Amino acid sequence: MKSEELLRKTISRFVDNELIPVAREIDEKDEFPWDMFRKLGALGAYGLRYPKEYGGANANNTMFCIMCEELARGSMAVAAFTAMQCLMGTNFIFRYGTAQHKEKFFIPAIKGEKVVAFALTEPEAGTDLFGGVHTTAQKVEDGYILNGMKTWITNAPYADCFTVLCQTDKTKGAKGLNFFLVEKGTPGLSISPKFSKLGTKGTDVSELAFENCHIPLENQLGADGRGISNLTAILAEIRIMTAALSLGLARAAFDASVQYAKERVQFNKPIGKFQAIQLKIGTMATEIEASKHLLYHTTKLLDEGKQCTKEASMAKYFISEVACRAADEATRIFGAYAYSMEYPVQRFYRDTRFLLYGGGTSEILQTIIAKEVGL
Repeated sequence: MKSEELLRKTISRFVDNELIPVAREIDEKDEFPWDMFRKLGALGAYGLRYPKEYGGANANNTMFCIMCEELARGSMAVAAFTAMQCLMGTNFIFRYGTAQHKEKFFIPAIKGEKVVAFALTEPEAGTDLFGGVHTTAQKVEDGYILNGMKTWITNAPYADCFTVLCQTDKTKGAKGLNFFLVEKGTPGLSISPKFSKLGTKGTDVSELAFENCHIPLENQLGADGRGISNLTAILAEIRIMTAALSLGLARAAFDASVQYAKERVQFNKPIGKFQAIQLKIGTMATEIEASKHLLYHTTKLLDEGKQCTKEASMAKYFISEVACRAADEATRIFGAYAYSMEYPVQRFYRDTRFLLYGGGTSEILQTIIAKEVGL
């Protein structure tokens, strides 16, 4: 059995037995599921992408996306915080952190003992990330002084440390942006109460405020002026991660729709026997199958070290839209019952909204694709 197949079976079994039974409770309580966090750490989820010498599995992008897809089939909230911890939260500490940083934060994070967060977005820096960053890191004799604000930071309320994008030299444009590690409890760092959100309830987001927040020199992550280029290097991975989450949710909506269409009887026969329902199911099945091929074609390119800006953008754009359409069609198939909190399709519908923004909006990705084909 291939390692990819074994991983899918392992994660799928975990999702069916451990995650799906509690997904509704996680959503309704809207509290971070620490028990699930620790279970995934014991399963090796957070260290999947990293070398075995650190306790990881040295898995490729294909395997990472398989994990994200399967987890999203069970709970988008759990899948989202797992993906953020596994890729964005730990990545820069692993690649650019000191030995002390790795010992204190990275290794405990991939074991499921600590939470790390990735702080990019600002009130004026969403899609216009490079031009909208106003959080500054002023160099002083013994370190850096941070001032500014970050918003929509996943895992922020309970994170032990943050990887923060800051402006160090406004005159240098993108080359004046760098990443820094900021530990929870550092004087000058404050974290807002968690946001009240439409979906992905159980994965919390907050604002970070930095007011004369002093960090040591060694907390700069990466060479000076390389912040954006280092971020750009993993953009394709971030986009296929979101595409994988989207595929998992689309599958969940599809599976629920097929099952309901078999069980719900109207006019003396299951509604799945009506052409109107069959048209919806047929479209959903086709788009999901196309999504699988697009996603794993792109992960193969990444695993082979090939340039795939176009393909990663296509995958994230197309599959996130597929997930939204699948969830919407599921609500139509369920009819009035979709409006009830007793059925999961309302959660699928709410959770899809998150997928349209993370990793780039559909509109910005369409413009990237257009440029990649020569416009």
